[in-house]
Amino acid sequence: MSQKVEYINIRDLVLWTENPRDPIDPNATDQDVVDRALDDKLSKWTLAKLAKEMGDYYDFSELPTVVYDGKKPVVYDGNRRIILGKIKHGLVTIPEGTTIELPDFPEDIPCNVCSPKVALNNVLRKHSDSGSWLPLERDVFLHKFMGKEKSPFLVLEEDTRIVSSNPHLNKRFVKEEIFREDILNSMGFSIKNGKLNSVHSDEQARTILTDISNKIRDNKISTRENRGKVIEVLEPVSQRLIDENKSKKSHRSKVKFGPKVKPSELKLTRRTQRKAKALFGGRLYLQIGEVSNLYRDIEDLYQFYISKQHELSQTFPSLIRMSLRLLVETAAKDDNNKRIDNYIKAHFTDAKKTLDKDIKTTLSNQNVNEGTIVQLLHTGAHNYQSSNNLEQTIALSIIIGSIVSISHGKEQ
Repeated sequence: MSQKVEYINIRDLVLWTENPRDPIDPNATDQDVVDRALDDKLSKWTLAKLAKEMGDYYDFSELPTVVYDGKKPVVYDGNRRIILGKIKHGLVTIPEGTTIELPDFPEDIPCNVCSPKVALNNVLRKHSDSGSWLPLERDVFLHKFMGKEKSPFLVLEEDTRIVSSNPHLNKRFVKEEIFREDILNSMGFSIKNGKLNSVHSDEQARTILTDISNKIRDNKISTRENRGKVIEVLEPVSQRLIDENKSKKSHRSKVKFGPKVKPSELKLTRRTQRKAKALFGGRLYLQIGEVSNLYRDIEDLYQFYISKQHELSQTFPSLIRMSLRLLVETAAKDDNNKRIDNYIKAHFTDAKKTLDKDIKTTLSNQNVNEGTIVQLLHTGAHNYQSSNNLEQTIALSIIIGSIVSISHGKEQ
């Protein structure tokens, strides 16, 4: 069972599409996984909460578990942390107004690199009974990755989609006390060769299963109410069907609560195309001169990048970052020949007052403030790797746009 610690650039790490927490189409991209995590309808990811728990910095003692798929390092465990890092470094995008207080993240992450078998064992050990997986996710993982026989709970879901269609059923007590094999048998259902069979017609089976689902939803059956009683709590029509059909021969059940789709066949809903975030926060109206000309050139450069980004290298955004420093240098010389730091200090407070709350949050998330902006401009001019963070570059451009508008804006 070989394991080794290897430093891998966060840009290269690939998010696991088959994460038991919330599996997605195997062909999904990192951005697709992030979109799913941010949507988080069932509160499975809770990225903002994790970011807060992490504190100010990334803890190297918590190593992501990584398996190489060919040359791709796939993150089997630690996907939530890596998502935060990818957001921090601008490798994926998040919707405007999303507030996540991101900790400091290194670009090179120490990872536990191992074989798929070791990785899966580690994932199971850490998450199986921790409460981070719901019963259905655990059963899917055990069958799909660990070679375990399908549980009655999993068979029922695969053949009817009742659990995924009714998330309130995805509870441990439902699996262990209601949808277990002996209780299913007592209601006229059985498991044969990994498939659901029933003595009822599909319409009758739906009536009974819907009745059970409703009783659980309304807490008529719970760990506190009518525990151990199932048939007794059902509606008279359901009890009558169970009694009348008990002597009938079972057959393959075809009752459905939703479309039966294999995970490999799932298609992603097409996302609404996001508009590119505006450089400088929108159009600037500057006095005629060198600063205005340079600003327009930078805008053209950014629009060229937006239209050709799939053809350009990943280092292209560094050109935009470096051009921002040139813009500030030019504006500072125009403004009584100030140094960059004095120019920014003279206008930063007033410039920030012109920004709304969401934009201020964006600046905070990207660590752009009066104390860091000069260093970020200097670093961007000399460090291609750090200046590739487009999200941070856009945040920088917004405050720079406000500063330049104060010193070189057209008089109203």
